[in-house]
Amino acid sequence: MSQLSTNIAAEHEFLTKPIQNALKNIPSYLTKRNQSFQVVLNQALTTMSLEVSDAHQNELRCIAILIYKKSVLHMYLRLWKTYLKSGVGELINDSEKQFIYSTNYQIWPKEIKTILQTTKNNKINENKMYMDFVYQTLNELDRLGRQNHIEWNRKVKDINGHTSTVDKFIQTYIENNLSFLRMEIEHEIELVHYDYHIQAIKQEYDRLHPNAYQKKIFKQLCHSKYEQEITQQEYKFLQIQIHYINSSCQSFENVPIAESTLINSIENPQIREKLFDSYKAVAIQARAELFAIFKEYEKQYQNKIVALQLQWKMSSMIDGTSVFDRITECTSYQTNLLKQDIVKKVSSFRSTLIQLRQHSSSTRKDIIDVSPESFLDLLANPFIPREWNHLSLGPSYIRLNQSVIYPRHQQEIVIGKQHEKIYEKVKQHLIKYHFIPLEATVFKTYSNEVLDYFDQSYFSPLPFKDQVQASEEAKTAAAIQRKIKKFNLILRLTDKGHNFYIGSATEFEKKVQTFFQETNAFMELRENPLDEILKKVIQLLNQLYAKKLILSWQYKKMMPDRNKCELSHLYFNPKTHKDGVPVRPIENTIAAPTRNISDFLDKIIRPIFDNKCSTTSIIDGTSLIKNLTQYAKRGLLKPTTLFCTFDIRNLYTMLPQEKALNILMKFLHVHGYTRVKGIPLDVIRKLASLVLKENVFVYGKTIYRQILGGAMGSSFTLTLANIFMWKWQKQLVRIQEITGEFYGR
Repeated sequence: MSQLSTNIAAEHEFLTKPIQNALKNIPSYLTKRNQSFQVVLNQALTTMSLEVSDAHQNELRCIAILIYKKSVLHMYLRLWKTYLKSGVGELINDSEKQFIYSTNYQIWPKEIKTILQTTKNNKINENKMYMDFVYQTLNELDRLGRQNHIEWNRKVKDINGHTSTVDKFIQTYIENNLSFLRMEIEHEIELVHYDYHIQAIKQEYDRLHPNAYQKKIFKQLCHSKYEQEITQQEYKFLQIQIHYINSSCQSFENVPIAESTLINSIENPQIREKLFDSYKAVAIQARAELFAIFKEYEKQYQNKIVALQLQWKMSSMIDGTSVFDRITECTSYQTNLLKQDIVKKVSSFRSTLIQLRQHSSSTRKDIIDVSPESFLDLLANPFIPREWNHLSLGPSYIRLNQSVIYPRHQQEIVIGKQHEKIYEKVKQHLIKYHFIPLEATVFKTYSNEVLDYFDQSYFSPLPFKDQVQASEEAKTAAAIQRKIKKFNLILRLTDKGHNFYIGSATEFEKKVQTFFQETNAFMELRENPLDEILKKVIQLLNQLYAKKLILSWQYKKMMPDRNKCELSHLYFNPKTHKDGVPVRPIENTIAAPTRNISDFLDKIIRPIFDNKCSTTSIIDGTSLIKNLTQYAKRGLLKPTTLFCTFDIRNLYTMLPQEKALNILMKFLHVHGYTRVKGIPLDVIRKLASLVLKENVFVYGKTIYRQILGGAMGSSFTLTLANIFMWKWQKQLVRIQEITGEFYGR
């Protein structure tokens, strides 16, 4: 083993520690313990028509590691080629953009200098040392790449049925997990370009031989620009909340920041007015102080600009003005990077402020709202009281007489659509179940009566009060829509709530991406697999029906409609009842190819679970109270009784698919089932497997396949998750029963 370690160290002697670590240390997502990787290997083996075995999995795992190393070597090769181009003066292509300073300077990146830690004064030897080191690293990366390719080629030849499709399958999985390393290296490359421009400007500046005073002024200029940009960003941040800069014609009471729900809720007018005056004074003072600081830094910056310009004009420097312009441009570009840091700081402050506001709102124990107030995940409320009150009516509120404000021709279109929908449903029902002939006069009579009813309902004059209310509510809704678009907000239903969530669309998308990264349950696809999934579903159902494993009515019940099928659509609802307001994924699977199978399995298996696990199931609050009442009647509820609760995060996306199917089979066997509604258990498993493994959906403009768990929104997933938990909780339930204690979920 020591000899092997020595060989590895010698083999990578020209590589830096990050590269060595990336090649030596196999990432966790390529280990045997990683369930997502196991799923990928099993699916790859299925496409190769090979049985799932440890030997075959190990062979594919070796190939996956070689593919991983190939990607890592390619990324680092690109980074070190960038280092080389910077060092030999070929980093910038003059044909792409014309600069007013030379882009042929040979500037070695500070990363290379840091690695070698040279202190030599001989620039010629120093340059050669950098050059040799970079070339040695590039040669070593190239050699390892060729060696890796030879090893990969040898491995794939030893596996029967290996195709390029298998490699693409594994490559996609690896690329998804390499995103962070890729972003890191892309960031390093950007830094090399950025530092190159800074050093090139500095060398151009030094070439003009500035005196000590000019160097001092330039240094102060950069510092002043830095301070100015920092203050300006902070000021803009406050300006969002206070919508005026220095105008006396605009009152504080009319800006959104002045809307304080906590202060407005105080009934005593004197206390309310006193608190509001203090609140107003603090906000205006902060604005005034920050604006004064910004103006002071701006003044300092402009003074130093004038001083630097004057020094150059008085000197005999050639082309001094153009260099000055470029330096000004450079300082502006440099400070743009500061904005990213400011955004991070503001985000942290934002979270703290929202938590404090929500805590203050929750402490108002003397106030009971008639309707649930919307959840505002913003620093300031952009809505005026009328708009906010309308939002607080909640998603179940139906606006009064919405159609009254429409022109007559629009009302007629609405009437036509509603009439056609109702008439067609009634007609089909009468023909199918009551055998009424299509030419019967009852259809014409019914159609005319429905149309007359709609005309009377829509076109009868309304009381003036109702007309005004309908118009006002329509204007309020339109104003809310405009503000949502203007401020890039998002309006969502809260999870397990009856109110709206209003937040930043950008911040909400960050929560979504956090969910994707934490669960690691989804694989991005490059092509739309809808036709392939539909084909699999139809083929399976046809085979089962041909072998008489399912009945005719079951076959028809599960068969998808070819003309209406489409991929599921993923959306997220915010969990406002949890810290940090995470998101819950929900799939709209109503037109998915496997939707009918999912509904059918849920319909025949859920009653079995409900019957066999009724003693440990808590349906709602009433169910819990009944169970606790029985617990108390047995004399077990005491002052020393401890209540323990636990929550499983992302249960639906964490279920191992094969293990969940095994537990489903075990659950049915344990309770004496060999068939369910006449369907053998092995057929039940095939149908359930299809629902789980062919769950593909669209989010944004990207198509994903779920490789862990099932769809949140698919009826069968809920039943399967409950059965999975039945196995997990068996030992705990047994202990509670022995001790006479209570357990419920």
